[in-house]
Amino acid sequence: MSHRKFEAPRRGSLGFLPRKRTRKHRGTVSAFPKDVVSDKPHLTAFMGYKAGMTHVVREVNRTGSSLHRKDIVDAVTIVETPPMIGVGVVGYKKTIKGLQAYKTVWAQHLSNELKRRFYKNWYQSKKKAFTKYVLRAYDEKNGTAKKDLKEISKTCDVIRLLAHTQISKTGLLQRKAHLMEIQINGGKGTKDKVDYAVSLFEQPIDIFSVFGEGECLDVIATTKGKGYSGVIPRFGVRRLPRKTRRGLRKVACIGSRQPANIRWTVARTGQLGYHHRTEMNKKIFRIGKSLKTKEGQNNAGTEYDLTVKDINPMGGFKRYGLVNEDFLMLKGCIPGSRKRVITLRKSVIKVRRNLAEEEVKLKFIDTASKMGKGRFQTKKEKSKFMGPMKNEKN
Repeated sequence: MSHRKFEAPRRGSLGFLPRKRTRKHRGTVSAFPKDVVSDKPHLTAFMGYKAGMTHVVREVNRTGSSLHRKDIVDAVTIVETPPMIGVGVVGYKKTIKGLQAYKTVWAQHLSNELKRRFYKNWYQSKKKAFTKYVLRAYDEKNGTAKKDLKEISKTCDVIRLLAHTQISKTGLLQRKAHLMEIQINGGKGTKDKVDYAVSLFEQPIDIFSVFGEGECLDVIATTKGKGYSGVIPRFGVRRLPRKTRRGLRKVACIGSRQPANIRWTVARTGQLGYHHRTEMNKKIFRIGKSLKTKEGQNNAGTEYDLTVKDINPMGGFKRYGLVNEDFLMLKGCIPGSRKRVITLRKSVIKVRRNLAEEEVKLKFIDTASKMGKGRFQTKKEKSKFMGPMKNEKN
C-alpha cells in the first residue's frame, strides 16, 4: 500500500537527504542572528553538556487560554553550562562568494584542555602548540598581535570570538575542550566589537551574560545514533500484508522496470540517527547557579516548595552524574544523548508573542531518583521516613 499525502505521510523531510552520519560531533552554527547596531556588543551563542531530564509543575499565565491560572506538568531538559574561556578573535570580510576569513589573533596564554584539541595523541606530542606564535605575536618591540587587531577593525565586517568550554569542571572523563566561534553583534562599528572580544581574552564567560530567564533560544546538536535501520523505523513505511512473500517489513514496489534505476524519493534502509539537527525556540525555564555559591545550594527551590534542594536528583543524573556548575533548564526535549556537547544560539526566527511574553511560574521541580520509581526528593526526607541505616547506628 502506497503512502497517502495527508492521512499517513512518510516521516522526515526529503530536504535532509542524504541521511548519513554527520561529520562533526559538535553542533555547528550555520547562521547567526542579524546584527543590530543600536545594541551593546554581546555574544550570540554558548555551549553546554546535556545532563538529563526531569519534570516541573508550573502555573500557566496565558490570557484567553483554557489553561490560564491552572497547574500543568512539563518535561524539562537540564544542560550543564560551565563558564567558557575567550581565547581568540577571527575577522571575516564580506565577498561575492560569502564570508571569507581574514585574520585570526589568539590570546597569550592557552590552557592544556584547549591545546589537547590540536593534537591527535597528547601523550606522544611535544606539547609546544602556539609557543612560536606567542613569541612572535606578543613580542614587546615587533609584536604582530596589536597590528593584526588594528587591521581586523579596519577591514573586516564580521567579528567572531574564539571560545572553549571548561570540560574539566564537569564530571565527564573527557579532558579535551570543545572550541567554537561565537559571533559578536551590536556596537557602533567593528572596532567596538574587536575591543569587546579582546576584553574577554583569558576571562571566564558565564551563561548569565549571554541568555536570560524566559528567553527563547535555538538548540543545535547531533541526534542519538541508532545504527543501520530498516524502512519502517526510518521512514514510517507500513508493514505489508500477512501472506506477502519474502518479507513483510519492506517497500513492495521500489520503482518501474524501465528506466532501470531507483528514484531518490523511494524509502531505503540505511543510517538512522547521529544527524545534525537544529530545534528552534526552546523556552528557558530557569538558569541555575553553581553549587559552589550560596544561591546554588537551593537552585531547585521555588516560592511554593520550601525544601532546600539542588537540581541533582537522588543518586545524580542517570549516566551523567552530578551537575555542579551553572545550568539551563529548557522546556521539552532536545536532540542528543547524555554527555553530548550542545550548542545554544540566540533565536534567529521571531518567536510567537504569547510564547515569548509568557511568564514562567515554577511551583515544583522534581529531584527524585531517575534510576527507578523515585519517591524521595532529598536524602533528609528519605532518612526521616526510613530511619537510620545500619552503618549510621555504629
